[in-house]
Amino acid sequence: MDKVLSFHQGRLPLLISMPHAGLGLTERVRDGLVDQARSLPDTDWHIPRLYDFARDLGASVVAAEYSRFVIDLNRPDDDKPLYAGATTGLYPATLFDGEPLFKDGQVPSADERATYLEGIWRPYHDTIRRELERLRTEFGYALLWDAHSIRSLIPHLFDGKLPDFNLGTFNGASCDPELAERLQGVCAEFPQYSHVLNGRFKGGHITRHYGDPSRQIHAVQLELAQSTYMNEVEPFAYREDLAQPTQVVLGRLLETVLAWGRERYGR
Repeated sequence: MDKVLSFHQGRLPLLISMPHAGLGLTERVRDGLVDQARSLPDTDWHIPRLYDFARDLGASVVAAEYSRFVIDLNRPDDDKPLYAGATTGLYPATLFDGEPLFKDGQVPSADERATYLEGIWRPYHDTIRRELERLRTEFGYALLWDAHSIRSLIPHLFDGKLPDFNLGTFNGASCDPELAERLQGVCAEFPQYSHVLNGRFKGGHITRHYGDPSRQIHAVQLELAQSTYMNEVEPFAYREDLAQPTQVVLGRLLETVLAWGRERYGR
């Protein structure tokens, strides 16, 4: 495999994960995609750019280089469904609108997909695991922020328009309830944006698997409506006029996570 992830080690007990930001494709996946998938419409577009302030803040950052059309890093390796109803799996077979992702007879083989699991999925998760353990060893705790975005209107996946800020803590299992309450409070300070906790998006595999308050690891997923920072139609342009005020909220959320950690653990 070519480079499968980028990783920056920070100086604070916060790791930001970006599993769906990648644009890379294997030759087999690229050749097999239907025409409407070639623009990679289901990407978490521009997430590294939107969070570009996080390194200066002191956070560690890990981001995928390969597209979720190759393998979805936010699904378990056994491909067990995370949500009831319409969803996508470890190896997506459909676009978010429900249409097939691959041309007839051009789905990657089981052997090819096994190489994606070993060569792309495992290194990403090994990086998360090692960094969380490093942070927990150094600080006594670790904070994980799983950064996502999605089109605000996808009738196949959810009814109506998605709230702007969708916080997920796996119904309270992946982080301390007080932290979740503080994050909701931050969102409430910005009434121009709508928000919800554990609505349609409660947190995917990364949030559910690594968030473990009993081990002082607290994980939160944010599914951000793309209408808050970009154009949601091709060519999916980044909108600085939308992104700048959204970054203010994101910065406040991450600062709140860090402040809560210092108060709770004393460092």
